[in-house]
Amino acid sequence: MVSPTKDVVNSASKLINPLKSPFSPLSVVSNEMETLTKNITKLIGSGHPILNRISGYYFEQEGKKVRPLLVLLLSKALTEIPLNKRTRITIDMHDIPSDPVYKNNKSLPDNTKSASIFDNPVSNFSSLNILHGIQSITSPLTKGSEPLEKSIKELDITNGILPKQRRLAEIVEMIHTASLLHDDVIDFSDQRRGRPSGNFQFSNKMAVLAGDFLLGRSVVAISRLRNSEVIELISNCIANLVEGEFMQLKNTVIDREQFTLMTGNKEKQLPKPTGKELDIGHDFRLPTIEESTNQNGKNFQHDILIKLAFDHYLHKTYLKTASLISKSLRSTAILGGCDEATIENCYQFGKNLGICFQLVDDLLDYTQDSKALGKPANNDLKLGLATAPVLFAWKMNPQLGSLIENVHKYDTVEMTRALALEYRDKALKNLHDALPKSKARDALETLTMSIMTRKK
Repeated sequence: MVSPTKDVVNSASKLINPLKSPFSPLSVVSNEMETLTKNITKLIGSGHPILNRISGYYFEQEGKKVRPLLVLLLSKALTEIPLNKRTRITIDMHDIPSDPVYKNNKSLPDNTKSASIFDNPVSNFSSLNILHGIQSITSPLTKGSEPLEKSIKELDITNGILPKQRRLAEIVEMIHTASLLHDDVIDFSDQRRGRPSGNFQFSNKMAVLAGDFLLGRSVVAISRLRNSEVIELISNCIANLVEGEFMQLKNTVIDREQFTLMTGNKEKQLPKPTGKELDIGHDFRLPTIEESTNQNGKNFQHDILIKLAFDHYLHKTYLKTASLISKSLRSTAILGGCDEATIENCYQFGKNLGICFQLVDDLLDYTQDSKALGKPANNDLKLGLATAPVLFAWKMNPQLGSLIENVHKYDTVEMTRALALEYRDKALKNLHDALPKSKARDALETLTMSIMTRKK
């Protein structure tokens, strides 16, 4: 029996579903989203036609493009905060330069030295023929950044979206698309968005190389934002994605064996330590089982294992999904000159939204078929991934048994949905704490609410 409260929540969610509502979040920044792919093509071109083809393969289709949409909507929403309250940094309204900036380079003549990061860059330093090792025949797509068209400039001024915020939206989509190319290889996927995946269409090797190429191009574009804090945040997202992928490959809470790794349905034996390994650690990590118990020699309590397994899962979800969203929204607020409280709320909004998004994605694996999802259904289960529905099943039955049977027996899909609602509500609170009322904030709220009713 469905509770009255749940009925109200479901009804409210359907009322503001952007697919059914006359008000669509996309309409608020439709012009910017229309030029997104066009601008990205100016950032990712190479001198090899096949590399160009596969690098642009996932950009050809009309995907959800949620991440750049969030950046652009937040950029517009932040303009409702008065300029005299956005003074953390000098807001840079200049175009993004096409060449690197070298401050006070002693090898250059005095009249060409760049005195400030906000000055125009040195135009003849690290020219394109040096960066690419060949003289250009025509105007290349590899320029990295071209002067803004007059219409885009006027649009930015009207909407208040800064050129660097617009470029950030493009960079975020490039990094996300690179991760899709890599993920489809790792997950043995043969389809993406209802058509053959990049690895299936071109080969694993080409898909991995194209993903690497997109990451390389994105790093160049990040550097040209000329904000060290933003450069650090977005660059670190790439490392977060890799660490999250390793956490997904091996949940060391559930399986503490360090010498085996599951790849698909096969167990891979890892080499034994040689004793010459570097002593590498990280101060920010999840506690081990031993650190979370009194180590009294008794069997570890089931509830402690469950808590640690959920902590592992949620941190993995942050690294793989929420990190790029949260750090890009934090960067959006930084570029907008916002104060620390607003920046933190924008970050927390992205973090909670990203975790909610992934929770819904994980439950859809058990509720939708392959045709509806546009990718293989039950794929997480086939890959042995301990997602929220499975962890809830384990919580209800320590013996586990058949995973899929326990998922349905204890209705852990509904438990996952309830957890996703908690994160959605946290995200909505962050949104209201950070931003004044505006059409752009309404669009962000609508987008947040619609996550719970999405089908793919």
